[in-house]
Amino acid sequence: MPSPRKRRGEPVDPAREVALDVLRAVRERDAYANLVLPKLLRERKISGRDAAFATELTYGACRSQGQLDAVIAACAGRPVAEIDGPILDILRLGVYQLLRTRTSAHAAVDTSVDLARAEFGQGRAGFVNAVLRRAGEKTVEEWVAELAPADPVGGLAFEYAHPTWIAQSFADALGAQAGELGALLAADDERPVVHLVARPGEITAEELALVTGGEEGRWSPYAVYLEGGDPGQLEPVRDGIAAVQDEGSQLVAVALTKAPLNGPDAGRWLDLCAGPGGKAAMLGALAAIDLFTVDAVEPAEHRAELVRKSTRGLPVTVHVADGRDSGLTPGYDRILVDAPCTGLGALRRRPEARWRRTPADVPELVTLQRELLTAAWDLLRPGGVVVYSTCSPHLPETVAVVGDFVRRSGAEQLDTRDLLPGVTDLGDGPSAQLWPHRHGTDAMFLAALRKPLD
Repeated sequence: MPSPRKRRGEPVDPAREVALDVLRAVRERDAYANLVLPKLLRERKISGRDAAFATELTYGACRSQGQLDAVIAACAGRPVAEIDGPILDILRLGVYQLLRTRTSAHAAVDTSVDLARAEFGQGRAGFVNAVLRRAGEKTVEEWVAELAPADPVGGLAFEYAHPTWIAQSFADALGAQAGELGALLAADDERPVVHLVARPGEITAEELALVTGGEEGRWSPYAVYLEGGDPGQLEPVRDGIAAVQDEGSQLVAVALTKAPLNGPDAGRWLDLCAGPGGKAAMLGALAAIDLFTVDAVEPAEHRAELVRKSTRGLPVTVHVADGRDSGLTPGYDRILVDAPCTGLGALRRRPEARWRRTPADVPELVTLQRELLTAAWDLLRPGGVVVYSTCSPHLPETVAVVGDFVRRSGAEQLDTRDLLPGVTDLGDGPSAQLWPHRHGTDAMFLAALRKPLD
């Protein structure tokens, strides 16, 4: 993807240029920044400090979009919807540097003006210059004080660059601990540490930490934390004995294997929503130790292929099917329903996602979540256990789905906190809720349900 600015022969800053091109792809094509950016960095042979700077600019500007747009609108004297998209991308990049990085004001303004001039000429460059100079007249704290809504949740949402409805959903899920909302939003607004998983039976977390220079995780016995670098270049990852996986996701898989059954475990396990394969790989590795097997269901062929790659060499059979009507034979001992959800608990890893999701997305997802949980129940043997999980703490997707299902099915709800030994501050039970500000993980929700014996 060569840059149009390069083709015109203008001098450009490679790190800022690649960040701008990713912002444009996100805006124009609904692309995912974490997929587009690495590809462009490779294609343009950008590495080291330039790559790190491009990454900071890209992800930061995506995460901060709502806050940046409010400042831009105030400085431009018009709504951002009335600003041409390519110019808006440049302004977002410039305002982010001015307000949320250590970049000098002079460099932030001049490089943004250069980008505008190279592509659009002097007239547009003058507009960019004027808006950015106004933006730089105040600190981010001063802009927050001027533009943030007066209500406490809205104010915190603006300060930490979240849509108000998402901040409110977090406050609702925190319940009596809603005073932690600021700390949660702050943690959610930071670029997370990379989490690796050591494949059980192949390498220990201690060994993986030694090989990679990382640090053993706090909660999962298989987790290792990495401060930076490209994990794909690590030998254990290339060899398939380690992978990138949030520690919260690791804990979900571990919890399923620890849940007490009524009757013996015959070793027939199921991951009903397996794509892209991280939890299926963890379950497969744990199953292999006891000579058990795992079936993994994924409706989309391209995601099913990702599951096959993740689970290669493990006792995992991948089925391309809709989990609501998989055609599998009932009688499973353990079933994981890691249901499709809004993903509100993983926003820090998907920088643009917070500005794409809307409350209108929730009802259809809740219907799907309920249908998948019901289908899993029908496939579960009496005395078996289903773990229902989401990477969202949003109450309609979590305790509401589980509570409604328990009432309809007569399921026995286990205290899920007991399945996460050593993990603190999981909530009031019987379900468990992980949080970025408490645990350093994505905000995973999980609940364990056991089927009564006939």
